[in-house]
Parts: sequence; C-alpha cells; structure tokens
Amino acid sequence: MATPKVSATVYDVSGKESGQVELPEAVFNVPVNAAVLHQAVRRQQANDRQGTHETKTRGEVSGGGKKPWKQKGTGRARQGSTRAPQWRHGGTVFGPHPRSYEQKMPRKQRRLALKVALSVRSQEGAVRVVEEISLQEPKTRVVADLFAQLGAGASILLVIPEHDLLLEKSTRNLASVKTILVTSLNPSDVLTAETVVFTRSALSQVEEWLA
Repeated sequence: MATPKVSATVYDVSGKESGQVELPEAVFNVPVNAAVLHQAVRRQQANDRQGTHETKTRGEVSGGGKKPWKQKGTGRARQGSTRAPQWRHGGTVFGPHPRSYEQKMPRKQRRLALKVALSVRSQEGAVRVVEEISLQEPKTRVVADLFAQLGAGASILLVIPEHDLLLEKSTRNLASVKTILVTSLNPSDVLTAETVVFTRSALSQVEEWLA
C-alpha cells in the first residue's frame, strides 16, 4: 500500500491561500520513532540546564571549629562541631555541586529525531508555508495580521533561512511567536509550537539539509 503524500498550504504575505506544496517525504513523512524522539528532547532539556547549583559541605560552612562541649561528663551526645550536618546551619551531605548535564547523541540520531518531529506535526496538519516575508521596516502589525489570517493559534514557530533583522524585530513583541533559523531547528520547539510556519526558502533549505 502506497504511503499517502503529505502537503502543506501555502500563503502569501497578506495571509491568503496561494496553493499547496508537497512536502519532502524523506523529512516530513518518516515512521515515528518514539524512543529516538524522547532521547533527543531529554538531551536538549539537559543541555539547557546551567548546572550552577551549589551547596556547602561541613568543611565549607563558616564556623564550627570549636567543640561545642567537652567529650564526657555532660550527659549529652558527643559532638565535635556545630557545623556537622545534623546541626542547624550545618553543612549539607551529598548536596548538589556545579556540574555539566550535557548529553551526547550521534548526529544521525539527532537528525532522525528532528525528521520524526516534523513528520508528526505535518500529519497533524500543523505545518504552514508562507511566501518570502519582505519588510521595508519593522512592522509588528503586518506579521501579526499574517498569522491571524493563517489561524496559527497561540503558539507559533516561524522558521527562516537566515537572519532577517527587520522580520526578527517585527516578531519580537509577539509573545506567541518564536523565530528560529533552519540551522537551529530542534524537536522540542517543533513539538511544543501549535503551528510550525516555514518560509519558502526555509523549506527548501530544510529539504537540502535533512533529505
């Protein structure tokens, strides 16, 4: 049985439908591999962690050099320092220390995970394509009206081929829009956005990169 073709609606800058484009099956119609997708998302979340957490051990907490009371004769439990972990203001045992949470993943698997994510979203009908957005000056209203016409929802991932200062400034004040380069495309952003919007040239670049 032949695999059904996947396509996306193309819109012009005014938000009107201008046709359909067939999406490359090698990128937007691959079998779902939940394990690889899960690993890629967890890797990205781990790599985003700063890892700057720090606690002090009993040797790093200030004070505590003097023995609180003599060893014998008080009837109390013996204590050597007021900075032992059982004391208030004492050091922390096995607490977190600065570390790197970076996880490695083969490039082939990373690309497969991205293709799986794009395939899932295309099958859900969440992928849109727009003609090139050419602005003479930053215009948030123009971009906002475009996405409103697209019915893109409350969370939009706009994928562009290269830095476009005017377009990026135009989307900066739109809390619902995240603008990202093709080279920064990742499974987490693709899956969390309600709608993924590619420009024509960005779609071609994705096909060249991943197909």
